[in-house]
Amino acid sequence: MTAPTYLQFHLAFLVPALMFMMATAFVSRNRLRNAGLWRLGAGRTYWVGVAIITVVALVYTTPWDNYLIARGVWSYGAGSTLATLGYAPVEEYVFIVVQPWLTALWLSHLSLPRRWATPVRPLGTRVVATALAVTVGIAGWLMLGTDATFYLGAILAWAAPVLALQWAVGAPQLWAQRRLVVLGALVPTAYFCVADRIAIEYGIWVLSARYTTGLTVAGLPIEEATFFVVTNLFVVQGLVLYRWVLDRRATDEEADRQTPGGADPNT
Repeated sequence: MTAPTYLQFHLAFLVPALMFMMATAFVSRNRLRNAGLWRLGAGRTYWVGVAIITVVALVYTTPWDNYLIARGVWSYGAGSTLATLGYAPVEEYVFIVVQPWLTALWLSHLSLPRRWATPVRPLGTRVVATALAVTVGIAGWLMLGTDATFYLGAILAWAAPVLALQWAVGAPQLWAQRRLVVLGALVPTAYFCVADRIAIEYGIWVLSARYTTGLTVAGLPIEEATFFVVTNLFVVQGLVLYRWVLDRRATDEEADRQTPGGADPNT
């Protein structure tokens, strides 16, 4: 029996999920509107943000992904890919592009308060969160020195700069919307973990025993679970902060219109 291919993986897991999310978006939009709630994904500007994050994800992930494949951290089953661009198969680039859209589609179903809560101790929250991201990065770099923790270290070291940037900019806002962030990242992470576990089971891609810890969660290597946690956090946090920036700008513009001549009423 011929093993499944990477393309068949896309057709089995990514395409149906995308279609389902798009189909249910209309139901979700009407439900939240009737309940008087505000959808995070309301408006075209949200999808502009998704497109920006997708481009950034592709640019940031491609060199890292190619390096790890060249290093032998993982490989692909014989005949499971169509063609290779660099060291990565073309299906890998498709996955990098599709994942943010699938996560963003799920996130667009969720509600967001019409007014952002005023953060408590915003500077302290940013400092603590950024220090946590730096700690993650240091731990990752240390893990790179041992073969068994190399893949996990590569994930953490690669993720830390993005987390540090997002948390330094908007940790108070993300904490205020923590339920939205957790739910937005948790569901697609669980879905991708299940799909990844099946792909590994069928040998579509194979992780190197040398560069992995051997620790698993329900049969899924912890490295893969960690990857999906951080990448979905990238997308969800990025979109929440993008919406926060847009809402704050709209609020400032509205305040300017209400002030004669656009002057600051406090001056």
